[in-house]
Amino acid sequence: MKKLLCKEFKLTACPLTFIFIVFSAMTMIPGYPILIGAFFVCLGILYTFQFAREDNDVLYTALLPVAKNDVVKARYIFVTSIEMISFIISSILTLIRMIFLSNVEVYVNNPLMNANLVYLGSYLIIFALFNLIFVYGFFRTAYYFGKPFLYYSIATFVLVGAMETLHNIPGFEVLNVCNFDRIGLQLSFLLISVCIYVVATFVSMKKSISKFDNIDM
Repeated sequence: MKKLLCKEFKLTACPLTFIFIVFSAMTMIPGYPILIGAFFVCLGILYTFQFAREDNDVLYTALLPVAKNDVVKARYIFVTSIEMISFIISSILTLIRMIFLSNVEVYVNNPLMNANLVYLGSYLIIFALFNLIFVYGFFRTAYYFGKPFLYYSIATFVLVGAMETLHNIPGFEVLNVCNFDRIGLQLSFLLISVCIYVVATFVSMKKSISKFDNIDM
């Protein structure tokens, strides 16, 4: 597994995947749907899948003296590693906004979603959708990824639209605070999102392993 992971990060990975992690910094942009940053990170991961397909990486890896299960697991570890790096960066920037910039006018009067713990929870849900819809969709054939990414994109933009709309509904304004007000509610949303991410990723990986085992390479 260790050698497979080295292959994923050093040989299979497209350089754009690492560059697109920079989009996590969109967390700091006021007046912009900042959840789109998570989508761009996933778009960066897509380039690795495309890069690997063009090089017949899956077939090459499957022909190595390794278990087919480990081929899938290594790719999932790569994907989740990129997602967690992005999430950590976004979390640090969110805390900076909540602690040091909560009274800055452009954030106080921000008409769109503010960076808070609800935002971080939504960020994780976007990654959960990517793992459940796109990564699993790819491993159903281990080749095609166009439709899975289209379905993932639709689901993500529906979620972004819902989260940008929700805090404008009377009674839900608390979801868009730019500080630690209603911290209990914020933490609850974040913890639920963590559970969604973990469960969705685990289910996706198990289903992907099952599908990949049945593919005649």
